[in-house]
Amino acid sequence: MAEAKAQETTAFGFAPYNAGADEEYMNPQQEEHFRSILLAWKQSLMEEVDRTVHHMQDDATNFPDPNDRATQESEFSLELRTRDRERKLIKKIDEAIDRLDEHDYGYCEACGVEIGIRRLEARPTATLCIDCKTLDEIREKQRG
Repeated sequence: MAEAKAQETTAFGFAPYNAGADEEYMNPQQEEHFRSILLAWKQSLMEEVDRTVHHMQDDATNFPDPNDRATQESEFSLELRTRDRERKLIKKIDEAIDRLDEHDYGYCEACGVEIGIRRLEARPTATLCIDCKTLDEIREKQRG
């Protein structure tokens, strides 16, 4: 059982943060833990963007067969949509890093309560506590 516990990791191989009983929420050690996670995630996404650019440059071939051209364009379109989602995610990561710099990271934007270390490790860009996020999702479902 202890071995399984030691094998646990958060995003990008970081060990889960173990807060002490009297430890203040979002102290400098916790902020540094999340900064490391966010920067590693951003770096990984940026490397993926570079790979996509090189892949599209290297594989851009003018196929004589219209079906081959259509397949290539479809693949490129899918890659570009994925990269666009990642670009938006990089923006959220940058916003989270800004909140860390301002010492606002880890607190719900709607109600101001602590989001929680485990939730932030699962979703480092979270801006809402679980209760506010649940209410937000319910409202969205009702709007259709």
